Amino acid sequence: MSANTKSFKVPFWAQILTGLLLGAALGWIARSQDVSWLVTALEKIGDIFVGLLKLAVAPLVFFAILVSITNLRKVNNAARLAGRTLLWFMITSLIAVAIGLAIGLVTNPGAGTGLTPKDGELPEKTGSWLDFLTGIVPTDVITPFTELNVLQIVFMAAVAGIAALQLGEKAQPILALSESVLELLQKALWWVIRLAPLGTVGLIGYAIATYGWDLIGKYATFTADIYIGCALVLFGVYPALLATVAKASPIQFFKGAWPAIQLAFVSRSSVGTMPLTQKVTERLGVPKEYASFAVPFGATTKMDGCAAIYPAIAAIFVAQIFDIQLGIGDYLLIAFVSVVGSAATAGLTGATVMLTLTLSTLGLPMEGVGLLLAIDPIVDMMRTATNVAGQALVPVIVSAREGLLDRTAYDSVGGASPVDEPEDRPVPADEPRAVQATA
Repeated sequence: MSANTKSFKVPFWAQILTGLLLGAALGWIARSQDVSWLVTALEKIGDIFVGLLKLAVAPLVFFAILVSITNLRKVNNAARLAGRTLLWFMITSLIAVAIGLAIGLVTNPGAGTGLTPKDGELPEKTGSWLDFLTGIVPTDVITPFTELNVLQIVFMAAVAGIAALQLGEKAQPILALSESVLELLQKALWWVIRLAPLGTVGLIGYAIATYGWDLIGKYATFTADIYIGCALVLFGVYPALLATVAKASPIQFFKGAWPAIQLAFVSRSSVGTMPLTQKVTERLGVPKEYASFAVPFGATTKMDGCAAIYPAIAAIFVAQIFDIQLGIGDYLLIAFVSVVGSAATAGLTGATVMLTLTLSTLGLPMEGVGLLLAIDPIVDMMRTATNVAGQALVPVIVSAREGLLDRTAYDSVGGASPVDEPEDRPVPADEPRAVQATA
């Protein structure tokens, strides 16, 4: 073989697709043939993969937020960019929750399921506005990391980042250490991300082996509603915003963002996907200084799937099971909770906290959470994929509107996934340029 011949390498997307198909086949075999050891093996493989992702979550979130806030000092009009980012988070969340409400009202997901209030049970933990507000501030600096309270970790990181900005040069040694630790964590998590095809086999296989189609049958309308709602946002709303607001090609966006979207679908973790989301966002032409702020911020607060579409449809589902009529005021409350309370989801697998927060605000029975826990892993895949797509979308929109988007990079993105690129590829020696937002 010639020395110039490149070795064949299976693309990351193909590895994930292979994992999905193999996991589905193994899950079907395990369920249909009642192979208990295979079910256990699939469960362990999936648990280990998710556990490895979660292992780095607490320190990753802390140092990512801290460094991203301090990186804003390199950005002119940083406050304007942060404000525009938050504004577009809210706009897209409102659109998503409106779609969720519309689908729920048209399809009546709780009708004809055969489920009754007796099938529900109280969740172990519930969320309320008091818990949400008082839970932001930690009582000590250790517990948020041991209990993985991402919201409190974000609070501490934000305080530390703002304090570092105020200290100026005196904080430089701490910032240098923080940047080094962040790079170390991202490198370690990058290795975990490369295991995603294997994790896919376990996660998908165990889901099918455990739930099969019997359970989905009872929740057929609800499950379809979540997937349809997320698909409308992901492939309808987002492309429309890209084309009309950012004046950018939706096809190019999906070419660049797809590796992060498919990893999110498999892992069900926005935070675990964050390093890949940030890398694809930068490949789409978003300045690194801004992306390093917007993506970690979005990974902990921007949840169009988990915090907008899902609670809207779930609230209608629970109300119909318990024969409770919702009015216009209730639907407005759902929209309010979706926009303001999305940080409660914290970018981890599952959206139970957000659901309990919504139900408690509406005065709906908490037993409704128990009705939805069984189906949660199946709908969570599509929810998280939508979350991550939105987390990459908003920085692109804001950068385009502020004149910061590298249109050449955006229009030329494609080819190999960031996961397929060599880790030791050369880094341009150009000095970092200040990012200037237009007036």
